[in-house]
Amino acid sequence: MKKKIITKSQRPTWDEYFLEMAKLVSKRSTCLRRSVGAVLVRDKRILATGYNGAPSGLKHCIEIGCIRLKLKIPSGQRHELCRALHAEQNALIQASLHGISVKGATLYSTTQPCVICAKMLINAGIKEIVITQGYPDKMAMEFLKQAKIKIRKIGKKG
Repeated sequence: MKKKIITKSQRPTWDEYFLEMAKLVSKRSTCLRRSVGAVLVRDKRILATGYNGAPSGLKHCIEIGCIRLKLKIPSGQRHELCRALHAEQNALIQASLHGISVKGATLYSTTQPCVICAKMLINAGIKEIVITQGYPDKMAMEFLKQAKIKIRKIGKKG
């Protein structure tokens, strides 16, 4: 069997690596509107992952439908009506359940956090957020800027 040689140009950067993982995690999402994956990383080590979906033990939107779709609520509005936890929230909760501090960590996410998640990430001590696409929530970006959390957008436009 011939050994495959990987060149330096084929090897993903750390950002590409963790964003690909976030994309993979997003495939577990049970949201009918948007699949989001999040990976919390510190010192090039994964601390926790999360995707958007209903709380443990509750039925998911893919099983019972989406109330926000039924009510025609625009993206980025009325988060409280969504039965799902966001990917960032689930990643923070997963870390907490396992006693893992996320202070000083970087969040890699397939989508920019909403304002609710932004406030949680600020208080959790996240230092940087790397995303692949935007989200219609200007207040979230303003809060993250005020908290001096570095935000980088890499990859596809959105």
